[in-house]
Amino acid sequence: NVELAARTRRLAAGLTQWGVRPGDRVAVVLPNRPELLQLYGALWRAGAAATPALPALTPEEVRHVLRNSEAVLLITEDERLHGLGVPTMDLAQLRELESVDEADAAPRSPEDLAALLYTGGTTGRAKGVMLSQGGLLAITKARESVTATAGAHTSVVPLPLSHVYGLVTTASRMHMSEPGLLVLQRRFQAEGWISLVEQHRAQASSMVPSMVQQLLLQPLEDHDLSSLTYVTTGGAPLPLPVWHELERRLPHVRLCDGYGCTEATSTVSMNPPDARRHGSVGKPVPGVSVAIAEDGEVLVRSPGVMLGYHRDPVATAETLDGGWLHTGDVGRLDSDGYLWITDRLKDVILRGGFNVYPRDVEDALLAHPAVARAAVVGRPDPVLGEEVVAFVSLRAPVTAAELLAFGRETIAAHKAPREVHVVDEVPLTSVGKTDRKAARALLAAHPPAVS
Repeated sequence: NVELAARTRRLAAGLTQWGVRPGDRVAVVLPNRPELLQLYGALWRAGAAATPALPALTPEEVRHVLRNSEAVLLITEDERLHGLGVPTMDLAQLRELESVDEADAAPRSPEDLAALLYTGGTTGRAKGVMLSQGGLLAITKARESVTATAGAHTSVVPLPLSHVYGLVTTASRMHMSEPGLLVLQRRFQAEGWISLVEQHRAQASSMVPSMVQQLLLQPLEDHDLSSLTYVTTGGAPLPLPVWHELERRLPHVRLCDGYGCTEATSTVSMNPPDARRHGSVGKPVPGVSVAIAEDGEVLVRSPGVMLGYHRDPVATAETLDGGWLHTGDVGRLDSDGYLWITDRLKDVILRGGFNVYPRDVEDALLAHPAVARAAVVGRPDPVLGEEVVAFVSLRAPVTAAELLAFGRETIAAHKAPREVHVVDEVPLTSVGKTDRKAARALLAAHPPAVS
């Protein structure tokens, strides 16, 4: 609104007077709150690059972000993060910067750095992904051109704005053809999300699949969710059984899966609200091209493709080899141009000469009504190379033997798990993806079981 825009301009001028210069990186570690959108806008107007980090990170992980990004300032309310070697402000101090007069925006070009976001780091030290001003603008406009056909103007956002998916989802709402309302959930909690939809008569939401799975554990039918018409998912593959169950229980809701990654400014493809294809991640959004390499890897060309990894030219050259973004995901394009994601290249299980994609096995197990979540990994095997192992959490009682039998009935013999272990919680990353690295670590505590 007009007031927020004026405050953003004053904050930008205040940051400049404090000493923030065009090209500087400013680290932000805050949970979802309205001030975040104002702060991001002010940083961009001042010519700086927003460098958000998830509040769930440890001080040592934040220290890595600060050092690698060479941040000139840290904005946080977390007292644990003071004294990490970078000037630090809390929100009260930040608000004091709004007392100055407005000033002109710093001149920037489309190739200039807009955001520096750090990948999850599940395979090592988190890498800083450099996203450009032009790429952020192009992808947010492309998302809005797709979602506009849903006709939804009030949206509940449970995604962390410190993650690329939440950042781009909220930024795209700034390009709506009509005024809209964003309702930020500080941290996702299923009951709270339901209450926000009811209270604000929300029409839309953006989520990751693990959030949808948590919703399915709630008595959705006992609440008035009739205003909700459209939900986008991304950040991780959406299991087909989860898709079907939500639409069975909320038949008035269109659930639209999409695909992307931080290195592509969040979004590569989306299912159009009026032309969905269940099981796919939709069509490339305007301005984005997708190709499939010989080994099945998904390659992307897009204005949103990163400038590179900060201070890591070797990883940059490998990932952007040949002018395409090498995503590390395996997929295919159908005859109508819809993209289907099979798995991650590094997650493929090689069993007896066959490629087994964990997602195929996870989807099969999730089709069992007692299974809430599943993570499938490979265990080294002296004869077959690897064996298929599943870790599941439950919503109703069932034995591992019953799930083994269910697997043999529903998927090919070479893909069916030979071990199923029931755990309290299937491990997830901080942004709700299945954490297969953590699942592999569970193998040592769960020796092979006899089926």
